[in-house]
Amino acid sequence: MSNITATLNALKTRGKKALITFITAGDPDLATSEQIVHALVESGADLIELGFPFSDPMADGPTIQFASERALGSGTTLRGVLDMVARVRQHSNVPIVLMGYYNPVFNYGPEQFALDAATAGVDGLLLVDMPPEEAKELHPFLKEAGIDLITLLAPTTGEERSARLAADGEGFLYYVSMTGVTGSQKVDASAIATAVNELKELSPVPVAVGFGVSTPEDAGAVARIADAVVVGSALVKLIAEFSGSPSLLDEVRRFARQLKAAI
Repeated sequence: MSNITATLNALKTRGKKALITFITAGDPDLATSEQIVHALVESGADLIELGFPFSDPMADGPTIQFASERALGSGTTLRGVLDMVARVRQHSNVPIVLMGYYNPVFNYGPEQFALDAATAGVDGLLLVDMPPEEAKELHPFLKEAGIDLITLLAPTTGEERSARLAADGEGFLYYVSMTGVTGSQKVDASAIATAVNELKELSPVPVAVGFGVSTPEDAGAVARIADAVVVGSALVKLIAEFSGSPSLLDEVRRFARQLKAAI
């Protein structure tokens, strides 16, 4: 069992829900991102999603698009993100999932990426523009390296395909609560309850819900139906607001504690 699934299942056994926090690695720079990761873990985050920046993040709204631009502007590369993960690993065993687009991985080289990511301590990978059916050139290398390939499912995913993908889930299933880009709308937990409950019945791994979770109240509502709650754009927006301020890490800790308390 992977570090991701083991961590989420352990929480589930205790009747707890997981808080998954997303930040863009390198926003505003990698050194600060590293500090933010530690602040999030100290404040209750159970799993960290690290977005690796890409110049055309088509599934993301303006908040994360601008974060990617800032990260690229600070010189962040995929190799640099892996080096940051390796530094985090010296102090923490928190599950870490890299999230982004296939182009940087393709340019890196799928086999070499899997090897280097595993060496750094990456537990999972989520590629928003690579359907599972198209992952044959990457997935075998990830499996050999012990890295989970996380599957995204959406309200528009057909019933038959949802069942098939859910059955093959690794790490956790990521259910996108709405159509559209990140940060564009607020989540309506009641509208997705049936779909999430069906996925939980079908999946061998926990089910996380993200997109549109921007407040502790949102997180609490989603936690009542999902195994894990993903918060991204709201946290990225907070980092942008306090970037360069001595209170940045305190604000990150405050928000993470509020989210954890709500779920």
